[in-house]
Amino acid sequence: MKIIVGLGNPGIRYKWSRHNIGFLVVNRLAEIHHIPVGTRHFKSLFGKGSVDSQRVVLANPMTYMNRSGEAVVKIVHFFQAGMENLIVIHDDLDLPFGKLRIKLRGGDGGHQGIRSIIESIGGNNFLRLKIGIGRPPKEIDPAEYVLTSFSDREKSSLDEILTRAAECLAVMLLEGVGIAMNQYQKRGIVQD
Repeated sequence: MKIIVGLGNPGIRYKWSRHNIGFLVVNRLAEIHHIPVGTRHFKSLFGKGSVDSQRVVLANPMTYMNRSGEAVVKIVHFFQAGMENLIVIHDDLDLPFGKLRIKLRGGDGGHQGIRSIIESIGGNNFLRLKIGIGRPPKEIDPAEYVLTSFSDREKSSLDEILTRAAECLAVMLLEGVGIAMNQYQKRGIVQD
């Protein structure tokens, strides 16, 4: 069983913020594969189901970003899934908007949600699917930028990005990380 966790902040205020793209991807994957993600437990909204032949637990922690690890550690322990069965989806300021990057291990890269997970589960041996949100203009603090809503231009591409990220996750689960990397992280969605 694989545990797939999207990172974000709970509440309507943050629903369409850049920081919540992990939640949005989990919700898209759930929609495509008919997995209800509405059960409240483990400080999360979660659901169980399958992506084709692969059994999965999909979860969106309801702890706020900087405490995501509190929820993730509960889910991983309850389902007795090692770190190698965990995939975390999160935003990345250093990637252009819409670009996907798969990463195994490594540090937190300054991402508070990833830092919380590493500290809570006691390691970094888990997969991440990073979704690029781009850098803010120089006059905007990155901590504020991630909490702002997508621009109209970004919103016009968001549907495609979420579907592409969900497809990438399915390939990771069913065909392997190497194939997913080759197919999905070569190019971004938005072409300038």
